[in-house]
Amino acid sequence: MTFAKKIKSIALLSVLLYAQTNAYTQFKQSYNPDIDFYTTTDFESVKKIDAHVHIRTLDTSFVHQAKKDNFRVLSIVVDEDPGIQVQQKDAIYQKQLFPDEVSFATTFSVKNFNDPKWKKEVISDLKKSFSEGAIAVKIYKNIGMDLKDKAGNFVMIDNPKFDPVLDFLTKHHIPVIGHLGEPWNCWLPMNQMTMNHDKRYYSKHPEFYMYLHPECPSYEDQINARDSMLEKHPDLRFIGAHLGSLEWNTDELAKRLDRFPNMAVDMAARIPNLQYLAMKDWQKVHDFFMKYQDRLLYGTDRIADGTQKAAEAEELAHSAWLRDWQFFCTNDKMNSSNFEGDFKGLKLPKEVINKIYRLNAEKWFPPLRKK
Repeated sequence: MTFAKKIKSIALLSVLLYAQTNAYTQFKQSYNPDIDFYTTTDFESVKKIDAHVHIRTLDTSFVHQAKKDNFRVLSIVVDEDPGIQVQQKDAIYQKQLFPDEVSFATTFSVKNFNDPKWKKEVISDLKKSFSEGAIAVKIYKNIGMDLKDKAGNFVMIDNPKFDPVLDFLTKHHIPVIGHLGEPWNCWLPMNQMTMNHDKRYYSKHPEFYMYLHPECPSYEDQINARDSMLEKHPDLRFIGAHLGSLEWNTDELAKRLDRFPNMAVDMAARIPNLQYLAMKDWQKVHDFFMKYQDRLLYGTDRIADGTQKAAEAEELAHSAWLRDWQFFCTNDKMNSSNFEGDFKGLKLPKEVINKIYRLNAEKWFPPLRKK
């Protein structure tokens, strides 16, 4: 090889090495953990929404803590004790005091379901609630688990009598939060349940512990009725509460998200289930969040009812919120009081965190965008 050719080869090699080095440098700059991922120290500085809470008190401790932790909250009224009107009065009071932090979702009663005037009364009540500031409607699990028609048959959510109400909500672009059915554990013996909090809840609420009530509709009946309702109302903006009662299997949940493009889900009271699944197969849960990042809303199902002292209520809310943040934002080794074993945090990118913690709630509940 001549001297000139050697020089040319060295020059070409230098160019290639420079290009490789420059590309690697650019890669490092584009993939900086400090830029692409949040840490626990970012918790208070990031704007967030808890899209599923229940404020049933005039005490303001919970909302004060939400403000400190940079949360807005959606307080959901439910068709149960202490009654719709009492819950809504508390929600309106909190919204008036904290218009930038508190929004609320109303609901409707099924008390007079078998009365011919029921549909007209429900729509009238909903219109009044919207005029008072409600931005969504909750459908509760008593439909499918408690409500019966005149013949004594259980009434499911795909019953034609609900169609005019659902059509009304669809026409006016009102989002529906659906708590239909219960977790799979509800149909299992206590010693087969995966979550300790389910064991505690169903011990206190045997009326909703379906394992004790084989005469009631099955788990599959609940899910199928919900799916049937969504098929009949494809334009309904629907948020399945509690991971759509499909918390036990991300594959089953993915099937519904694929099948119903106007369906999203919140994670209220089901984050421990996600942690349990992550313990079993971390990659699968991580990939699920990456794929469906536009359809998942952060929510806790926290209840503020004024029974706790202010400092205790604030600390419980703060610690729960911070712990969830750790699970979603870091890859820390963690454990849960709900089950035995360790799991790793999902360490989701900032873009995904921003969606599940705020942007998705603003998308699925449009009035939240104005705040």
